Amino acid sequence: MRAYSIIAAALWIACSDAPGQVYRWVDDQGRVHYTQTPPPPAAKGVQRKDFRSGAVDPSDLPYATQVAAKNFPVKLYTQPDCGPPCDQARASLIKRGVPFREVSVLSQKEIDEVKQLSGKEDLPLIMVGSQFQIGFREGPLNSLLDTAGYPPSGPRVPSEGVRKADSAAPPAQTQERAPEPSAYSR
Repeated sequence: MRAYSIIAAALWIACSDAPGQVYRWVDDQGRVHYTQTPPPPAAKGVQRKDFRSGAVDPSDLPYATQVAAKNFPVKLYTQPDCGPPCDQARASLIKRGVPFREVSVLSQKEIDEVKQLSGKEDLPLIMVGSQFQIGFREGPLNSLLDTAGYPPSGPRVPSEGVRKADSAAPPAQTQERAPEPSAYSR
């Protein structure tokens, strides 16, 4: 059991910092980039954005996220000793770029609020508008966020791969073949 706790703590420390920091910068051709790795030395207008707290400046969000956050705000109810399920829920929201308010359930008032919302005292409780999920399951959480209109997390390829694709040669054009004469056209 002790080994499991040590491994879980090490994984949490290793993974908790990565998705929370993003760099915004402009290249020499005027294109804006968002990366999790520091920009090259020639980058202009470098801004370091920290999304680890869950508090995000609304003007930094894509329009679709702003609309979804206004219509379907997200609240994450946790406890300090909740462990991996709460950490995974928080990391999933941060990774997807969803602004959320985290409520630490410490007093009887907060416990009563959780019970009124979900009918149970189990945590984490994730509220997306008036819909909720008890515990953490990534698939159902993503379904709730999709239904609320939150955009999916960034491109499927790393941002460095997208940057390389910008400078790639255009695909070769294919020549159209003339239709073969059929036996009926004679």
